[in-house]
Amino acid sequence: MTEGAVALPVLEVKNLARRFGDRGSGGLKDVTFSIAQGETLAVVGASGSGKTTLARLIMRLAKPDNGSIIFQGRDITALGGESLRRLRPRFQMIFQDALAAFNPRATVRRILEDPLRIHALAEPRDFDAAVDAILERVGLGSEFRQRLPLELSGGQRQRIAIARAILTRPDLVVLDEPVSALDVSVRAQILNLLLDLQEERGVAYLFISHDLAVVRAFADRMIVMDEGRIVESGGTEAILVSPLSETTRSLIQAVPRLAD
Repeated sequence: MTEGAVALPVLEVKNLARRFGDRGSGGLKDVTFSIAQGETLAVVGASGSGKTTLARLIMRLAKPDNGSIIFQGRDITALGGESLRRLRPRFQMIFQDALAAFNPRATVRRILEDPLRIHALAEPRDFDAAVDAILERVGLGSEFRQRLPLELSGGQRQRIAIARAILTRPDLVVLDEPVSALDVSVRAQILNLLLDLQEERGVAYLFISHDLAVVRAFADRMIVMDEGRIVESGGTEAILVSPLSETTRSLIQAVPRLAD
């Protein structure tokens, strides 16, 4: 980058809208934000506020009714076919329920080999080495290669989900409640792993969560959603200390430690 040049955001969402049903519950209305390289932006809100819809639209698992999704300067809102497939390795998603995201009959080796094969990221002769390297990076050993998802603990499955997501060296990872199903000690381990990976690789995170304590520890900035709209946005600590919207105040009051 030349001196004085301004880096493009990794992701820009502009006036995004999606209608659901007669009342539009779970939809989006004129949502606009951006995420920089190496930044974590949290999305919080009550159930039905549009958080998961937003994630699905960004991942191109659904189409918006209006607005645009710009990934590293390229409008991907209407992208499809081979053009979208070539771009897929650069933005990945980690779900709350890793077990549901895996083929239960596939071994860990197969789960991690698939992106290497699909996106031609390595030669078949190098698959074992690549799988072992990524397992080591997420704190698991090569002995996990032959295990099935049901043979793993919740924390181990989430580590495999993270390994699969970062195997393609993405610039953006969408995290949809990635630690809400884990106990407190495992949750901390997974969050620390994600932070380490972000520091190493500069990956941007869109972090969807209902847990404000986790958001406070993990996110640089946050947006608060209500009925499909952004009702507040800014630095995480600033919002949690001095919330401006009634929605945010209600969310904070539901968490005693944050409300004190």
